[in-house]
Amino acid sequence: MATYSSNLLRLLSERGYIHQTTDAEGLDALASKEVVTGYIGFDATAPSLHVGSLVQIMMLRRLQQAGHRPIVLMGGGTSKVGDPSFKSEERKLLGEEDIAANIAGISQVFARFLAFGDGPTDAVLVDNSDWLDKLEYLPFLREVGRHFSVNRMLTFDSVQLRLEREQSLSFLEFNYMIMQAYDFLELSRRNGCRLQMGGSDQWGNIVNGVELCRRADGTEVFAVTTPLITTADGGKMGKTAKGAVWLNSEGPEGYSLSPYDYWQFWRNAADADVGRFLRLFTDLPLDEIARLEALEGAEINGAKVVLATEATALLHGREAADAAAATAASTFAGGGSGEALPQVSTGGEIGVLAALVALGFCASNGEAKRKVAEGAVKLDGEPVSDISLVVPVSSERKLSLGKKRHGLLLP
Repeated sequence: MATYSSNLLRLLSERGYIHQTTDAEGLDALASKEVVTGYIGFDATAPSLHVGSLVQIMMLRRLQQAGHRPIVLMGGGTSKVGDPSFKSEERKLLGEEDIAANIAGISQVFARFLAFGDGPTDAVLVDNSDWLDKLEYLPFLREVGRHFSVNRMLTFDSVQLRLEREQSLSFLEFNYMIMQAYDFLELSRRNGCRLQMGGSDQWGNIVNGVELCRRADGTEVFAVTTPLITTADGGKMGKTAKGAVWLNSEGPEGYSLSPYDYWQFWRNAADADVGRFLRLFTDLPLDEIARLEALEGAEINGAKVVLATEATALLHGREAADAAAATAASTFAGGGSGEALPQVSTGGEIGVLAALVALGFCASNGEAKRKVAEGAVKLDGEPVSDISLVVPVSSERKLSLGKKRHGLLLP
């Protein structure tokens, strides 16, 4: 591990956030002597961010914890184009109203992780539509377009992937990387921004911005990317039977997740992921994390409870996190129930397969049938073996899948 003099790079390095940097020594020297303003962009493609974006939010939190100034950049302008990076087809174009509604949903999360205000290290939230919507085509081509080599842009992995698969890459999408680079130039000019951070899949786009700032204004700026966050088995983090692990607890159907389900997502982490996730997604001290990740056997479950509770407390507050932990403890230990468990109203009865899908335990009736056949399903603590069972629900009943997933069937 590299040795850094600045609190910023030491913190990012020790907790496992750094994958690539453009000039680590230069950034380290700058962060050691002055407040660095840094940003990450978030396109408004859905009404909520999901847990795949959490590492970026935590990067902004670490930036502020180290005494520097974070900018949350909402992609009100770039969302009208859509980032083609590593996508197999063009994104659906969103209208102005959809983008505005998505920004309203997304932006509420950041106040849980960052302190906003007017102070030198207080976070600010800006929208790139403030400048992108006002661009005039010919002046933009003359000022910005002349700094980009199409030959080089064609070599980026995100572009090569589409070309190799012979999948169409529209001229609209091809402009996205130029627009993202221009964001960095604008934030440099408007806010004195010297750092852009993001995921490793954004490396090409971010480097474009670094070079544009140098060529257009002679300004030295920097970039840091995080590694791709995968689970111990190599899978993509944040996918469950319910779909994406959303950060909003309320919102449009299909784009929210209860604090209890969020807690359960972290509680179900693989043993090998516990230490890494504690470093990335909680504020626990590193020595305490080292103690927790060294636990073995059944004791590692205690570390998972800590991970779930601390991660949930950051997003939903300590009270919601403690309530989720208490509900889980009651359910697992005593067969009890709690108001934080996932619930479904049945109207008086429901098929067991439909109930498993409605609670989010299974993605389809086919998967639900397999779980019943495997003996993994219990109703009020009793095994269910009949896939055609219709459950009468005159009062609260508990449906369980395995030992860790429990939900309530309500009349």
